[in-house]
Amino acid sequence: MNIKPLKLLRKTGIAEGISFLVLLLIAMPLKYAFDFPLAVKYVGCVHGFLFIAYVALAWFVKETYNWPFKKFLFSFIAAWLPLGTFIYDKQLKKEEILLKNS
Repeated sequence: MNIKPLKLLRKTGIAEGISFLVLLLIAMPLKYAFDFPLAVKYVGCVHGFLFIAYVALAWFVKETYNWPFKKFLFSFIAAWLPLGTFIYDKQLKKEEILLKNS
């Protein structure tokens, strides 16, 4: 079975998670502590794009592999939580290994 969509979801999830942490831990302090709102503007745009891409890919992967809605819901929730996509990536890695071996 083709595992490329799942690999792309995993990579997008890591990028989305990193952008979320940069937004929370770097851009937000720059905005509020150093009066530099452009940091949030630009990092927020990147993060927003990655968030939408991650959720869209999660839906695509759900449809591609006929996963139950529950798996998509976990992906969606993971994108809302700091470190969520990193934690959920462990499950996706297991799924990728299972797909490779089938």
